[in-house]
Amino acid sequence: MPVPAANASELRGRRVIVGLPGLGWRPDMRGDDRVVQGSRTFVPVLAEHEWYRAEAEQIEVFAPLVPIERVWVETVAVEGSSRPATPRSPDVASRLVSLDGPPRRDPIAAVDVDGVTGRRMVQTSEGVERRDLRAVTELYANPQGDVCLRVTTELEWYRWAWSGKSPRTLELPVHVLWVE
Repeated sequence: MPVPAANASELRGRRVIVGLPGLGWRPDMRGDDRVVQGSRTFVPVLAEHEWYRAEAEQIEVFAPLVPIERVWVETVAVEGSSRPATPRSPDVASRLVSLDGPPRRDPIAAVDVDGVTGRRMVQTSEGVERRDLRAVTELYANPQGDVCLRVTTELEWYRWAWSGKSPRTLELPVHVLWVE
């Protein structure tokens, strides 16, 4: 659930969405600590792949300063406050959103989603969530007949892009995976 960055205590490394109400939104960004210049507050913002590379290789990168009022932080909804996760409705009217803020992205069971490769995933096991995962395959049946997909950490996903090195992956049963 997106919340205004001005309401968040820590921004370094957090997933952020930038944009302007009525204009549009850009997700899959990472924020850094606030910067105050004069009377204005800004958030340094990087595309996720740049953030991961800077962190992994300990290099300096240029981060544009975005006015804090144009930055929202992605948060996990408190239990009981989220809407039920359901497959996308064919009814267009039920999917309309307000342009006043970034849209909410409710998790959907991976088994109910077509085209999961590259998507952000959440693994759930005994009430514990593991985030910052990316799907590297579509659903498949393993030799034991279980429906699975392979995931990797986001760091490995982005390292694959900048280095060409194949990521370490993990096979997981589809019933423990959700698409963010």
